[in-house]
Amino acid sequence: GGWLGVAQTLGIVCGTGLATVAGGVTAGYLACAGFALLAVVPYVLLGRDTPLPRAARPPRRAGEFLRGFWIDPRRHPDFGWAWLTRFLINLGNAIALLYLLFFLRDALGLAEPEEGVLVLTAVNGVLLLATVVVGGVWSDRAGRRKPFVRWAGVLMAVATALLAGWQTWPGALVAAALLGVGFGVFTSVDFALMADVLPAAAHRGKDLGIINIANSLPQVAAPAVAAPLVTHLGGYPTLYLTAAAVVLLGALLVERIRGVD
Repeated sequence: GGWLGVAQTLGIVCGTGLATVAGGVTAGYLACAGFALLAVVPYVLLGRDTPLPRAARPPRRAGEFLRGFWIDPRRHPDFGWAWLTRFLINLGNAIALLYLLFFLRDALGLAEPEEGVLVLTAVNGVLLLATVVVGGVWSDRAGRRKPFVRWAGVLMAVATALLAGWQTWPGALVAAALLGVGFGVFTSVDFALMADVLPAAAHRGKDLGIINIANSLPQVAAPAVAAPLVTHLGGYPTLYLTAAAVVLLGALLVERIRGVD
């Protein structure tokens, strides 16, 4: 989980840098698209997957395929609570980062907010990289998952609350650092926690895909939540206090999981 987090973080930092160096919106997107295509080539050419024997493959029926995407939280409550925890913490993180450029421009009055975003992303990424593997190793040695997820979420909530109450450039730097530490530990340990609560070995590919929805759906939901908060309901302090509350709720809900310590 830690090493997967390293790859994810390096991708964010390098992608931000690549888009900045390319210059302009169109050039930045084209550069990232080209890099994404090149990045899959080594795996496609060198990867050696072991296919499931044809006799062991289940029959393909559209109805069963679609029904398989529903995992009943009453039958698998640990999976349901773990999914909700992951969704909420990712949603709070996405809300906090979504308007960062405009926060630096409008609330802090930075002359070059784009450079500010790059600096904060780098600070966040360095601290995340410094803790993501360490957090996973520490969790493995302790034999526990929930305390790491809980306190990582609490630290992230503190970081986003700082953005609401300490609206200065030093405050933004401190918040970015704390958010990196918290999300680093969360990224690795929560992935291990999710692996511990997967319902059935035969469906792990599909179940991991459902887990990934808890990563991607917040990126879609965050704008719908953030826009009215910024424009009509109190501006940036409300935005970041809401992000803190969402993250904290996700951190506390991890305690509802019973099958993992």
